[in-house]
Amino acid sequence: MLVFRQLFDPTSSTYTYLLGCSASGEAVLIDSVFEQVRRDAALVAELGLTLTWTLDTHVHADHVTGAWLLKQRLGSRIALAAASGASGADRLLEDGDRVEFGKRAFEVRATPGHTNGCLTYVLDDESMAFTGDCLLIRGSGRTDFQQGDPRALYRSVRSRIFALPESCLLYPAHDYRGLTVSSVIEEKKFNPRLGGEVGENDYVGYMKNLDLPHPKKIDEAVPANLRCGQPGNEAKDSGEPTWAPLRFTFGGVWEVEPPWLEENLAKVRVLDVREPSEFAGPLGHIRGATLIPLGELAARAPELPKDRPVVAVCRAGSRSAHATAILQKAGFADVANLPGGMLRWRAEGRAVEGGSI
Repeated sequence: MLVFRQLFDPTSSTYTYLLGCSASGEAVLIDSVFEQVRRDAALVAELGLTLTWTLDTHVHADHVTGAWLLKQRLGSRIALAAASGASGADRLLEDGDRVEFGKRAFEVRATPGHTNGCLTYVLDDESMAFTGDCLLIRGSGRTDFQQGDPRALYRSVRSRIFALPESCLLYPAHDYRGLTVSSVIEEKKFNPRLGGEVGENDYVGYMKNLDLPHPKKIDEAVPANLRCGQPGNEAKDSGEPTWAPLRFTFGGVWEVEPPWLEENLAKVRVLDVREPSEFAGPLGHIRGATLIPLGELAARAPELPKDRPVVAVCRAGSRSAHATAILQKAGFADVANLPGGMLRWRAEGRAVEGGSI
């Protein structure tokens, strides 16, 4: 069984794709975004996968790849086109190569035109293809910078992508209208730039008259992506909180485990966001906890000192997860949720004040 997730970065309108082999647990990530690495790493962990490869379809001009950062955090290897001119990759790909992950694999197809190093990754059964900026949904990538060549792009699409089975689903690196997936037969019929009876000269004339502004991040993104996303100062990743061994969830919440909290109560402020009747009820509460019900937290957050990290707790972990977002919005930098809440705390036999069960 294939594990598949399509992820989105709203700032750059970039799609990132996670594919995994359920038999082996090995996975690949296509077109990662630097700012979304924490999210992607959390998803990989929650799905029980091992990220073996990060693949880029090309050297992007509108965002910085997360490939280097993912390698630092997860030990994944980096692959992209040899023709990209990038340094720092573990593997430079050529047309016809295969990238394997468990029992599944991608065929690498060179599809230059948007850039010299554009690749399309075709799943082994040809049911899916990841086209980068070569072929977009009802459109195509630009050809007016970064070695762009409209004739090369036209030939890439017509000979390398449209040659796939008509049922093959096509997933681009970007979409600016909320479209998520297309197919070979759809693009053959309905792509206004490249489908139907559009000839090569028609396409060249169209692309040469687009008159589009350059991407806003091109001066930052291209040099960084030529280093596979490694910061120019070669700084180490320092984005993780260090006050506790926290885990970041795919839902965007930092969590701390009960054993650590029980051993370090003096170092943190425990915030109980249940109702007063629950706080004094059968489950009891954690020693020294401050009670502020969730419905009052936004207004009362200034009452909490910021001298220590805050760990939020509720009955089962849901309200307290929301509380961490409220606290972060109120300017608290070091906050975490207690997953499972008081139900888990009591089930594990941890000490409480009050309570009757």
